[in-house]
Amino acid sequence: MTGQGDLKYKRVLLKISGEALMGDQGYGIDVPAVTKYAEEVKSAIELGCQICLVIGGGNIWRGKWGVDAGMERAQADHMGMLATVMNALVMQNALENIGVPTRVQSGIPMMSICEPFIRRRAIRHMEKNRVVIFAAGTGNPFFTTDTGAALRAAEMNCDAMLKGTQVDGVYTADPKADPDATRFDTLDYMEVLSKELKVMDATAISLLKENKIPIVVFRIREKGALNKVLQGQGVSTTIGKMKS
Repeated sequence: MTGQGDLKYKRVLLKISGEALMGDQGYGIDVPAVTKYAEEVKSAIELGCQICLVIGGGNIWRGKWGVDAGMERAQADHMGMLATVMNALVMQNALENIGVPTRVQSGIPMMSICEPFIRRRAIRHMEKNRVVIFAAGTGNPFFTTDTGAALRAAEMNCDAMLKGTQVDGVYTADPKADPDATRFDTLDYMEVLSKELKVMDATAISLLKENKIPIVVFRIREKGALNKVLQGQGVSTTIGKMKS
């Protein structure tokens, strides 16, 4: 097993989009795809990293969809939070199937299926090399899962927030639509805001900036990419600087 001394980031929050759980499907949960991500997380644990996760709910429901259809915003957002709980449970199942102890903590109490969010308990789980999956965002409507992830990263004293996406970093434009788009190696928090780069919402960026937590954007589907990022290698975009 590689020691923690080989890691650039020793405690991280990994944010995965709900869409990543769809695999090649158009909707819902592709269990083999979830298993692949679980294997990546297990490999990171074996490197000596302490890791927690936030998974979006866009493969099942987005609050915006409800609002666009005429629903009241808070109600639609609560539905989205429940979607993230479903994704957390399937990821927990995948991790525990390959021998990784995992706890789900929800921002909305639902004691029959997972723990409520308790900061000190979550930190203790991570110290014992358990993966903690934070579900239901902040527990409040009007906040994205990116903001919920930024908040949990700060509360867990994470060295970095890793954002696993479908592309290998942040580009000047959508690289799938614009062949001339170029990738940034590094960015400042304020550059992301001023250039209106679609990394995550401004609230999340501001919270991470305030707490000096860097954001690393990388391609989650590439096998071994997570470990490369943890060791300061591979292709990615880093936003901000590590705490001094």
